[in-house]
Order: sequence, then C-alpha cells, then structure tokens
Amino acid sequence: MAWMQNETTVYHIEKEQHGTRLDRFLMRATEDMSRTHLQRLIRDGNVTVNGKVAKQPSYALRDGDAVRLTFPPPRPLDTIAPENTVLDILHEDSHLIVLNKAAGMLVHPANDVYTGTLVNALLAHCTDLSGIGGVERPGIVHRLDKDTSGILVVAKTDVVHRELSAQFEKHSITRQYLAIVCGIPAETTGTIDARIARSRRDRRRMTTVENHGRHAVTHYEVLEAYPKFALVQLTLETGRLHQIRVHLQHIGHPVAGDAIYGGEQRAINDADTGALKQALAQLKRQALHARLLGFVHPTTGENLTFSAPMPKDMQQVLDALQTNQN
Repeated sequence: MAWMQNETTVYHIEKEQHGTRLDRFLMRATEDMSRTHLQRLIRDGNVTVNGKVAKQPSYALRDGDAVRLTFPPPRPLDTIAPENTVLDILHEDSHLIVLNKAAGMLVHPANDVYTGTLVNALLAHCTDLSGIGGVERPGIVHRLDKDTSGILVVAKTDVVHRELSAQFEKHSITRQYLAIVCGIPAETTGTIDARIARSRRDRRRMTTVENHGRHAVTHYEVLEAYPKFALVQLTLETGRLHQIRVHLQHIGHPVAGDAIYGGEQRAINDADTGALKQALAQLKRQALHARLLGFVHPTTGENLTFSAPMPKDMQQVLDALQTNQN
C-alpha cells in the first residue's frame, strides 16, 4: 500500500493480537513500511494508543486498544537539495527524460535519506519535473531498486506522467532485464507466475504466496549457461516490488550477489576460480540490469525503445565465467 503524507489511520486491536509489540503490529498492518521507519515514527510522537502518545516501540498491545498512526507532513521541496551529479541521459525532450541509472543510487528520498538520490540529480538538471509524484518524487513514474542498474523514464509534465503511468498499468510498456543467476534453469525458456507479498518474518523482503498478495508474472530466457551460473534475460509482464529477485529465488535460481534473497552467499560458495571470486567481491550488489525500455511517447505517439549496455561490474563477472568455461 502507498501511504499519503498527513494520512491518519486507526487500528482496533483484537483478541488474537493481544501481547503483540506495537512496532511489529504496525509492520504487518502497513505492509510496506520498514520496522526502522515505524520505530522512528513512534519515537517522534506520530503514534498514539488510546489517545496517548506511544512512548516505546516495544509497547505490548492489549485487546481493545485503539492505535492511531499519522504520517508527518512531507519535507518542503526546497529541503531536497539539487545535486550536480553526472547523469547518463539516453534521451531528453520537453516532455520526458530517459536515463541509465547507476547501481547504488536510490531513485527518490526515502526513510530520511535526502541526498545522493536520482531526484537530487534531476532537480539540478532541470526545473520542470512533473509534480504528480509529490514533493519527494517529482517526475518519478516507476523505479528501480537501489542496487539495480538500468533504464528509467521520468516525466516532465503532469499529462505525460499520467499517460506513462497508464501504460505501466496496462502492461503495455516493454521492460527487459539481464541477470546473472545462481545455477542453470532446467528449461531454457519459461514463465514464473507467482503472487508476491511482503514477508512477515523480514520486512525488507518480499515473498511468493498462494492466496493473497499481488499478481506477478515474469518471463525468462536463458541466454548463456556456465558451470553453476547462467545469464538470463527477463521480461516483466507486471512490475511488483523486487519481482524479478523474488521470482528467481522462487524457482531456485537467485540473482548472484543478492544479499536479501540468497544469491550473495550462494554465488560465493559456487565460485570455483580466483578470478570469479574477485569479480563477485567487486560486484557488491545483485547482478541485475534493466537493459531495455520501450513505450509510446505520450505526446508524439512515436514508439520508442531504449537500451543500455551491461555495466562494468556485471561484465567482469561474465568475463570470469567465460574464461572459466574456455
């Protein structure tokens, strides 16, 4: 669920929730908020229990308690400082920008991180971003995980923002990724159709579920197979949080280097040459790259397709795999 700033929600505690820690209850109730962020909201006085400000995240809830959660007002846009960061821009016109995001960069401010994001760089690059995304997400139509590299489109006008968002909702936008995965899928092509929801055990993670969550579909093709690894092309039919990473873990082939979904340690364990171990150590992220994005330009009606080459850190892993194969 996407939460609006200044939104207030009241939860009534039932018998089966008696004794649950306040922060744990709110994690389950909000679904997409981290425990650390919720603990900060509690300590800042944004949570009340039975009309009184909650003092501790560890408060044990009781049957019948009324919990009120209020999100504070957003930081003013002028507190999100423009930063002169070099951007790899693939296309720009008066309506939109298409760029190749580097790994390690957050798309927009989140959880009190207000520097070093793509939004900071965009604010320095141009002053006419769409306002639909809100003060912390101007122009942002979609996003990539911090440690996923690749192509993004950003809207400059509200009309273009709405039109691009509609294309994403209709799944008419083409999105292709490259991933280096642990192990070799048994089938060279396939479709992963598994619903996704936030894990109740670890709120940083998403997980596949059977009866709830959001519908998610990923198509894959094995491009190259190496000893204990494979280069896979993935095409998104839907676009859920961590979708590719979760789906690949679901079929037993996590993305190499993915610390959250098991690909980091497995890749290290399976690396059988010094060159590969070194390349994986230098990777320091999941080996996932958004290589292609195709959409209809909302203003001109032109079919546009953009691609970005594999970044150096992933290419070094592939080079080590290819050398080992030869």
